[in-house]
Amino acid sequence: MKRPSLVLCCALLGIVPTACGPGSDPDPGVDRGDSSTVDLEHLAITVSGRAAVFPEAARLLEAQGQPVPSLDGVVLTVEEPLRVGVSDADSVLGQGGIGADGGFSVSEVPVRDIHLSLAASLQQEGFVRSSTIIFDTAFTRTRPHTDIIDARAWALPNAFHDALTRSIGDASIRAHSGERASTLRDAGFILGRVVDAAGAPVAGARVVLDRDDLAGRVYYPAPDFQSATQDGTSATGLFVYVHSGTAAETFSLSIEGTQAYLPRNAGATPGLGLVLTLYPGNVSP
Repeated sequence: MKRPSLVLCCALLGIVPTACGPGSDPDPGVDRGDSSTVDLEHLAITVSGRAAVFPEAARLLEAQGQPVPSLDGVVLTVEEPLRVGVSDADSVLGQGGIGADGGFSVSEVPVRDIHLSLAASLQQEGFVRSSTIIFDTAFTRTRPHTDIIDARAWALPNAFHDALTRSIGDASIRAHSGERASTLRDAGFILGRVVDAAGAPVAGARVVLDRDDLAGRVYYPAPDFQSATQDGTSATGLFVYVHSGTAAETFSLSIEGTQAYLPRNAGATPGLGLVLTLYPGNVSP
């Protein structure tokens, strides 16, 4: 398939209607049953939820006898990953602190001009810079028009990044990046999880991209992170996409052999780990 143009993607999405009008149903993709409809002329929302260390990362640290780091006081940024990837000065849409219980709330997030997705980003010493998708226009073909509540943002400690890098292997990362990178951080990557309708990890799932030239970049780490295959997800449901270490790429992800999982917007850029969950239907478990 032809390489998609970021400018074309933005232009196409820019002509999609922004909402159905006051009182319309909440957008699918996340559970926002208690959220309120915002002023469609203003198109600024509140994003709230909880941040935590990625579950497999927490288990790995505990197995190694290391403490799971606290996120208390860490700054959380609401941004659009597409804009981050092209170094857009307006990529940051809002910021707020994470509380001792992991809770966060960022108000007055302008969403009129988002193109593909909205994400919660964490950048802190001891962690890989990560950006978790919390809203995807793939579900609605439009921007959010209600507050986002109960969003989840995942933090990736350096030790977990290093384990993921080892599982895939220095040689593979160098090959995919033309010798520009030897770690996932330097190459840029996507860390995803495939789950079922109840939120349980799905084993044996294969992630496919809408670009044949990128098909060989998807890996499935073993549960112990000592190796990785390209056959399908393990019992953890995890997959990793390895970027090229160069300019941002955009594409869509889906699950082979089923239409229950809608194609999702994704992208990768050096220095950033994008985190997303693939689930059936259009409401997160």
